[in-house]
Amino acid sequence: MQKVFADARSALEGLTFDGMTVMSGGFGLCGIPECLIAALRDSGVREITVISNNCGVDDFGLGLLLQTRQIKKMISSYVGENAEFERQFLSGELELEFNPQGTLAERIRAGGAGIPAFYTKTGYGTLVAEGKETRDFDGAHYVMETGLVSDLSIVKAWRGDEEGNLVYRKTARNFNPMMATAGKVTVAEVEELVKVGDLDPNQVQTPGIFVDRIVQGQAYEKRIERLTERSKA
Repeated sequence: MQKVFADARSALEGLTFDGMTVMSGGFGLCGIPECLIAALRDSGVREITVISNNCGVDDFGLGLLLQTRQIKKMISSYVGENAEFERQFLSGELELEFNPQGTLAERIRAGGAGIPAFYTKTGYGTLVAEGKETRDFDGAHYVMETGLVSDLSIVKAWRGDEEGNLVYRKTARNFNPMMATAGKVTVAEVEELVKVGDLDPNQVQTPGIFVDRIVQGQAYEKRIERLTERSKA
């Protein structure tokens, strides 16, 4: 099967539909599939549920989809860097399912592993546990959380080959590998696309069996989410 596509737009062709659920990898602005996010915006798809650690910033990353009102619901663990997110949530325009970060990661991993639900201590006795099943195991209290899957996962890797085998770099491994397993369809963008055999098999972190399409991204901005500088005084 031919997995390599010429650009992000063509890589998403035929995969998007209104009301779909999308997983988008990365952490803050690190390791986000920025080319695929822009292509998702340009597709015009509406009423999306997005599963992602956060929602980018106002004018970059998933924040682009907030600008165009394409996101209906966010399933996230951190949303503190996006003023437009705050505005839409407080005005009732945007739904939010808030998760502790480790719980969100495990829900995605569970979905990719075919595990429908699991129990965790995190969140017991808080708002996080409202409406959820709870149980005691060996005298400790646990909350049941469900696994997450998506109609489409978009992920970012450092290098990939033409069969979709992926290698991530440093903190870009946050969420991307597990999301690649949890999508009904997974599209990867990479900074460098190589021939099959050019990657050391021992370094492959996402096997190509999980990746349906792959594209080499262009013109990465490498933004810093929040820059703090030491005083010169």
